[in-house]
Amino acid sequence: MRFRHRAAAGFATLLLPLAGLTGLAGPAQAAAEATSATATFTKASDWGSGFEGKWTVKNTGTTTINSWTVEWDFPSGTSVTSGWDADITSAGTHWTAKNKTWNGTLAPGASVSFGFNGTGTGAPANCKLNGGSCDGGPNVPGDNPPSAPGTPAASDITDTSVKLTWKAATDDKGVKNYDVLRGGTKVATVTGTSWTDTGLTAGTDYSYTVQARDTADQTGPVSGAVAVRTTGGDGGPGPQPGAKVNLGYFTNWGVYGRNYHVKNLVTSGSASKITHINYAFGNVQGGKCTIGDAYADYDKAYTADQSVDGKADTWDQPLRGNFNQLRKLKAQYPHIKVLWSFGGWTWSGGFPDAVKNPAAFAKSCHDLVEDPRWADVFDGIDLDWEYPNACGLSCDTTSAPNAFSSMMKAMRAEFGKDALITAATTADASAGGKIDAADYGTAAQYIDWYNVMTYDFFGAWEKNGPTAPHSPLTSYPGIPQQGFTSADAIAKFKAKGVPASKLLLGIGFYGRGWTGVTQSAPGGTATGPAAGTYEAGIEDYKVLKNSCPATGTIAGTAYAHCGTNWWSYDTPATIGTKMSWAKNQGLGGAFFWEFSGDTSNGELVNAMANGLK
Repeated sequence: MRFRHRAAAGFATLLLPLAGLTGLAGPAQAAAEATSATATFTKASDWGSGFEGKWTVKNTGTTTINSWTVEWDFPSGTSVTSGWDADITSAGTHWTAKNKTWNGTLAPGASVSFGFNGTGTGAPANCKLNGGSCDGGPNVPGDNPPSAPGTPAASDITDTSVKLTWKAATDDKGVKNYDVLRGGTKVATVTGTSWTDTGLTAGTDYSYTVQARDTADQTGPVSGAVAVRTTGGDGGPGPQPGAKVNLGYFTNWGVYGRNYHVKNLVTSGSASKITHINYAFGNVQGGKCTIGDAYADYDKAYTADQSVDGKADTWDQPLRGNFNQLRKLKAQYPHIKVLWSFGGWTWSGGFPDAVKNPAAFAKSCHDLVEDPRWADVFDGIDLDWEYPNACGLSCDTTSAPNAFSSMMKAMRAEFGKDALITAATTADASAGGKIDAADYGTAAQYIDWYNVMTYDFFGAWEKNGPTAPHSPLTSYPGIPQQGFTSADAIAKFKAKGVPASKLLLGIGFYGRGWTGVTQSAPGGTATGPAAGTYEAGIEDYKVLKNSCPATGTIAGTAYAHCGTNWWSYDTPATIGTKMSWAKNQGLGGAFFWEFSGDTSNGELVNAMANGLK
């Protein structure tokens, strides 16, 4: 639970106990200053047992307001515990807030907000502003903001134009006009419910929303967004419709030590090359999908220079963090689809319990992914269970082979036919290995594709070696384990009835390495894992390309021997080979783990995009 407040410029604002909040004007005095104004309430955040409330007072008239008083009733069990930017008192369940000495004057068109932390689950009722109705009413000629218009529909798309139509908004005083926003920027104001945008660029992605404006010139909430790609051209900044999937994992913990943020996808040029993002990870616990890192996911505030659109987060906006940055990214690159990935190596232990009731588990995941605060950010869900009916960080000893397919069937039933539903899967194609442990073939009918993790076959967890490439495309003489190759994994999934078009080839944007190695070729002995920036035995490509350049290739991937260290990793050249192989196999595309391992100019993402064309 987080409590936060804002200090107004030039004033120290304290979170005071309610017993210390005094000095309010009486209702009679406030009513004398009644004028054209509104007061609106929102919950800035809600943590179940409590919430952060925000009131906004706006002068909608033509004369200055010299002071304001907002009154409301809370149901029993709901109350204010601390407040800021107003003096707040109560009499039973009736609450009154009056301006501070420094924020009571409101010029025409100006607004001011104050906030508080509250307990309980109730909402305010019977609101009065300066003795009159908070939404205008008979005493104050104010007005509620209009509702959100319907999501625009696009038609008559040409190389340079698109026609937009939408369902009308509603308002108690009437809607005056609509603002049309392209990529979040207003491009037109119209009185009807349709408009044609012209002068566009051929083969380019655009995103449109609409916002209603009422007779008091108040704007309501923005509609849902429609993505449009104009015809013709060279395909614009994003992959063409029907292109191979080029998916990358974005990790929520990357915003900490790695200092890697959604904006890096833009500055590196990667956003224009990818088709999908898997946001990793949500947790699986107590039989449900749950938040992975609330602060990174939706609370972390971004400054203007850190933000995708160059606009800083405000203290009171309803959504911040990575989710808001992804929303901004999708507005600029409408071709990108985002899935929320749950589980992973560390958090897969909750799956066996969750799949005991697949329908309830699926509903919990749907409710979280489609939470109204961020429903527009996500286009589906990715389930990363490592590994059903087998061992990963822990061993699943309770699930039957059909547990995985039952889970995916329930997910499809809950999310519906239009949502993307995918899964990260093992690539262990050895006889009786992890692919054989679950019914991936049956589950394939419910999913859009599998992210086959064709990496981490070999590594310095075998501290004495033999050295081996962690992501071999094919087998080679001396490979430590048969069936541990990309080709074997893809072949086995196909043999189990999974269509090639539902298989994505996995690429690691990192290397795995040993130290104490004297032999350059694979198969040498070692004394332990090589040193890595974050973990022994593993290092990002962006580091290895300079610190230990590739000295050879084997089985479609690269290796490097420098000093006593031996590393294996993919380069732009080996990625090109793997992408060509994936296309020849008829695969749906490829994916990678994960963005922050790439160079600042997106060298590996670019190689994947070019190879998948």
